[in-house]
Amino acid sequence: MAKNETVRLPQETRQADEEAFLALKAIAGYSPANQTYSLATVTARYDAMRAAEEVELRAQNALDAARDAAIATQWEHHNLILGVKDQVIAQFGADSNEVASLGLKKKSERKAPARSGKAGK
Repeated sequence: MAKNETVRLPQETRQADEEAFLALKAIAGYSPANQTYSLATVTARYDAMRAAEEVELRAQNALDAARDAAIATQWEHHNLILGVKDQVIAQFGADSNEVASLGLKKKSERKAPARSGKAGK
């Protein structure tokens, strides 16, 4: 038995299980003493596993689409805010309180560039 049945099986194990299942289907006269391991039971569990994987894939695709939509709307909002900042600067001036209220520096608060001296040779 597996030690931790809450983690996904490795791909190699899933592939080996698939190959064993396909080989079991080809065995003529398979009739186990314990009916828990009958071909009908194994086939039903295989079909349930495949259905669960399909549901998971559809949910993952829906999650990916929702994430893409959220990212697109975030960027759309960000670009609009950048445009708003430009419009406030254009309407009220680069040294206005309205510019500061948007989180931008006023023109008068910017540090004047320092003059660089020539390096001596």
